[in-house]
Amino acid sequence: MLPIVLGPTASGKSELAIHIALAMGGEIVNCDSMQIYRGFDIGTAKVPVSARRGVPHHLIDVVDPAQVFTAGEYARVARQILGQIAARGRTAVVVGGTGFYLRALLEGLFPGPARDEKTRNRLERREENRPGSLHRILSRLDPVAAARIHPNDKNKIIRALEVRLMEGTPMSELFDRGRQPLTGFLPIKIGLDPPRPLLYQRMDARAVHIFEEGLIDEVRGLLASGVPRGAKPFESLGYKEALAVLEERLTPEQALTATQLETRRYAKRQLTWFRKEHGVHWLFGFGEETAVRQQALELLPSEF
Repeated sequence: MLPIVLGPTASGKSELAIHIALAMGGEIVNCDSMQIYRGFDIGTAKVPVSARRGVPHHLIDVVDPAQVFTAGEYARVARQILGQIAARGRTAVVVGGTGFYLRALLEGLFPGPARDEKTRNRLERREENRPGSLHRILSRLDPVAAARIHPNDKNKIIRALEVRLMEGTPMSELFDRGRQPLTGFLPIKIGLDPPRPLLYQRMDARAVHIFEEGLIDEVRGLLASGVPRGAKPFESLGYKEALAVLEERLTPEQALTATQLETRRYAKRQLTWFRKEHGVHWLFGFGEETAVRQQALELLPSEF
């Protein structure tokens, strides 16, 4: 059995996952693409060690910020960890809001071509000179992939174009080639879907909290430690806005407002993605609510 807690940001996924793990003697496996990076703590809402209630957490703070860590690499490492947890006679509880990581873990990814830095750099330069041009090109070369990728998701757009240019075949046609689904586990997907107005209030409050907790100072310290401005984590919610403050492109007030707006948009994209997941048991509330926790445990086999 493999309980999986998914849903939009600020819905209480971590709290519910810890509750399930405590009830089952389980261990948490992170499925958030930003929490894997060391040093990016405040803006990614990592659960502090003191709040983990003794539950072991895996795949948090394991990657250097300048390192590229793909969904395929995540799936490979996460599957190894799932096996190790099972070998100890314990149950893994997967939790996170990165839908592509979860899909890679459960369904596998096609063995596409290796990264070609020359091609990627060329595409990067074109996007810098002509913002939005790469998504338009992808729409012509691989309209199916373009429809699946948000126009602002530069990394996925570049990867799709890289595959198309190197393989000569659209990535959407290659996606099912050689994929190896996860075996040996029975996934039980538990989705959180709180009332939208309350979720937005919580997201707005979280944005205020992370700036008050020192997000801008955290970014300043990361830059001082040598993390390059172009590192992937700086593209994430809150961090790109805090970076803009340090570069005097935004005021702190503008950064907060922009973070709140972008967080809402991100939550909508998360829900759109997860709505397409098969077999999700949707619970309409926050993860720390007593009724939601009880409903989640009732979805799991009684022997646990």
